[in-house]
Amino acid sequence: MDKLFSISEEGAILVFLSTLGIYLSVIVLTRICGKRSFSKMSSFDFAMTVAVGSIIATTVLSSTVSLVEGVIGLSSIYLLQVTVAYARRNKTIRNAVDNSPLLLMDGEKILMKNLRKARVSEGDLRSKLRQANISKMSEVKAVVFETTGDITVMHAKKDSGLDLSLMNDVKRE
Repeated sequence: MDKLFSISEEGAILVFLSTLGIYLSVIVLTRICGKRSFSKMSSFDFAMTVAVGSIIATTVLSSTVSLVEGVIGLSSIYLLQVTVAYARRNKTIRNAVDNSPLLLMDGEKILMKNLRKARVSEGDLRSKLRQANISKMSEVKAVVFETTGDITVMHAKKDSGLDLSLMNDVKRE
């Protein structure tokens, strides 16, 4: 029980220095590799964020991982992120790495098959419609389950149609 609340002065200094070093490394690497490093545009981006967090925690709190090893691990993850970001220009790689947006509602029509595929309940859908200030189903132009897991509600406007280019990569199924 005493170990839970005790730390040596040397241990505290090492944790502080590891925290400072890994924090500065994240800042430098993010500045070099860009903001995309922490976006949530694809499942790979999400994995990147989780991996960075894990490396930071392990480097700061584990006495078996040195600061240099943590920086090498971080640098490797950032290098993979940049490499995959460029490789995603190739359609085959993009399809392997990214999820595709999925149409959940087409106007007032709920696409039940797509709800099941996205594992979204009708209750979840109704909740998103309420959050988007939808008061009547006729106000819905489209609802899209985005690659990030977010749900986008597109409002119908009486005098405007939907620019179909916005729906280019959305699966209708």
